[in-house]
Amino acid sequence: MIAQTIQLALAPVFVLVAIGNIIGTLTQRLGRVVDRSRELQRRHGETVGPAHDLVVREIRLTDRRIELIGKALLRLVLAALAIGLTVVLLFVEEYAHVGLNPVAAGTFILAIGLLMWALLLFLRETREATAALRIPEMYLERERTL
Repeated sequence: MIAQTIQLALAPVFVLVAIGNIIGTLTQRLGRVVDRSRELQRRHGETVGPAHDLVVREIRLTDRRIELIGKALLRLVLAALAIGLTVVLLFVEEYAHVGLNPVAAGTFILAIGLLMWALLLFLRETREATAALRIPEMYLERERTL
């Protein structure tokens, strides 16, 4: 019976590993975004005119990216906790012979929902990053033939 419970717990544990990897990726992105925000804040006082407007625009985008990553990380941690609870419930079900399978299924579904929500936030953050990386038209000099 314990072998069967361990087998049942493997799927949630694989999801937990995936969540951990995504958390690592988002943490690295957050570190880079924070470093960029510090650089932009330093440049804020050194710029004027159109250059200053570009800095402020990027600071706003960077702030939004930090917010999105933070929200995604929160949902991933909650998903990881729900996965952990799922595994605990599976083992309690086995040893206490209490009908917890519907509750375990519910926590697993909750975890997958939180994971999907976090991935959507991650998608939004990457789109914000792309917007921040767009080169302003004035630098492209499209009217010139090179």
